[in-house]
This record gives sequence, C-alpha cells and structure tokens, in this order.
Amino acid sequence: MITTSITKLFKIKYPIVQGGMVWVSGYKLAAAVSNAGGLGLIGSGSMHPDVLREHIQKCKKSTDKPFGVNIPLLYPNIEEVMDIVVKEGVKIVFTSAGNPKLWTSFLKKHGIIVVHVVSSVKFALKAQETGVDAVVAEGFEAGGHNGREESTSFTLIPTVSEKLSIPVIAAGGIATGKGMLAAMVLGASGVQIGSRFAVCKESSAHVNFKNKVLEISEGDTVLTLKELAPVRMIKNEFYQKIAALKDRGKDIDSLRELLGKRRLKKGIFEGDLVEGMLEIGQVASMIDKIESAKEIVKEIINAYTKAKKSLLEN
Repeated sequence: MITTSITKLFKIKYPIVQGGMVWVSGYKLAAAVSNAGGLGLIGSGSMHPDVLREHIQKCKKSTDKPFGVNIPLLYPNIEEVMDIVVKEGVKIVFTSAGNPKLWTSFLKKHGIIVVHVVSSVKFALKAQETGVDAVVAEGFEAGGHNGREESTSFTLIPTVSEKLSIPVIAAGGIATGKGMLAAMVLGASGVQIGSRFAVCKESSAHVNFKNKVLEISEGDTVLTLKELAPVRMIKNEFYQKIAALKDRGKDIDSLRELLGKRRLKKGIFEGDLVEGMLEIGQVASMIDKIESAKEIVKEIINAYTKAKKSLLEN
C-alpha cells in the first residue's frame, strides 16, 4: 500500500488512476484496474446514456472496490448522464472538456467526489474555486484532446502543485514506476495513466489499434488540429490528409468535413488503421507488449518502490 492524499480521498490501495478514455475504458477495464488496487474509470464520452448505465451496473457487479466515471462536460446529453451517475450511486466523477462550475456543486450535493482535468495553472485555479476535490494536471504529452498551452508535464505538475491547496494527479507521458515517482517528487499525489491501459487486455480498443501502438517509435505521434481542438494522434494516412489540407490553407469547415463524426470510433474501436483517428500519447513508444491491468499495476508499483529506494540510497 502507498498512502497519499489521493489514496485517502478515493479509498484505494495505490495512487494510480486509469484514464477514462473514449472507445477504450469500458467496465471491464475499469473493474480490472480497481481490483488491482488503483482507481478504474469508465469513459462515458463514447457511450449513449443507456450504454453508460449498463456499464456502471456491470462494473458494480465486477468489483467491490471504488471506481468512477469520466464525463466530458460538452456531452450532448449531459443532463441525462448526470442523472444516471446520481441514480446509479456513482461515488467518483472526473469531469473534462468544459467548465466545472456548471456541474461541480450538483455532484457534490449528492455526495460525489469531483475531479476536473486541467492543462494550465489558470484553469486549475478556476477548478479549485468551483469546489472540486482534486485536479488532474495533464501535460501535452498525453494522447487524445489536449490543452492549447502545450505545457509539458514536468512544467505543469510543479506549478499547479505549488498554487493549489487540493491534491494534484499528474497525467501526460506517465506509464512506468519511475515516471510515477518523478511526478510525485514534482508535487503530485498520484498519477493518471492512459496510453498503457489503452492497449491492455481488458481495454475495449480493437486489437489492430493495440498492435499498431506497439509498433510506433519516438516521434510517431503529433499534436494537431489546434484550429478546432488540439489532439495527439499517430501519424497514419488519415493524419496525412489533415496535414495536406492545412498545407493548402483550407478553412476550418474543410477540416470539420474531413473529420466527420466517426473517425475516432473507426480507428480505435473498429481498428481501421488507414482512415481512422488513432489517439495515443507520446509514451506509447515505450509500450512493447499487451498485458493485463493487474500486471501493469503490479509492475508500476514494483518499479516505483525500487526506484524510490535507489533514489534514497544515492
């Protein structure tokens, strides 16, 4: 057991949170991480409300440990989603992609622990003002949608930690025990890990996507689409189409038309490596095998403990 303000807040064994990623984080992954001693999160961003309800109910049957739900606040059915998490007795909610002021007080009135994802000190302070219990400080190394500031984790974590009085969870470029130790030395009370869990056995991502991630090297991901919403993805054929449009000076509407509505599902969930959007973090170049969530948590904790001991001895 590793005791920090985050483990106390969530009542978990280890200060490891699994990112609530779209098309990846169903109840199987969330339950597996929670059973391993971390905090599993169901990613509601790719789920219709009735599907989310089903995943919450199945997760409760699959683990007796704490788990949570990640909710993008720009969700089109946000009122219905919030009603579901309350009625289903969800105890922990991570909010992202929107203003936490809109829903934090509502969730806390129902006894729910609220954590908000931020990419800058400015937004971290605003989140704290709304009454959230903790924040996730996510550096631009992370996969998926990202902050416009392009602050690296090593810059963001210490600055946010110094300014806030609530716990900080570090995210972005963290996949190992050494990375976890570094984040905590910089002031974090825990870490949120996405990319490594995205390709684990319990992830709902397509095997084609998982195998593609195992193949990529340093520099094979890129942060793009700042004109719409910054996102980090693998440089596949679809990305080249985006780059070509931008090189020709095409407008935002042309980019929106190219993206359509199903690119992320096509790439991650359906396994189309050519026409799909393949979101993953920079740390993916360090991932070389598909493991179970339990194996990942165990390896991270063992490596963290070993690295901490070595640091103290030196």
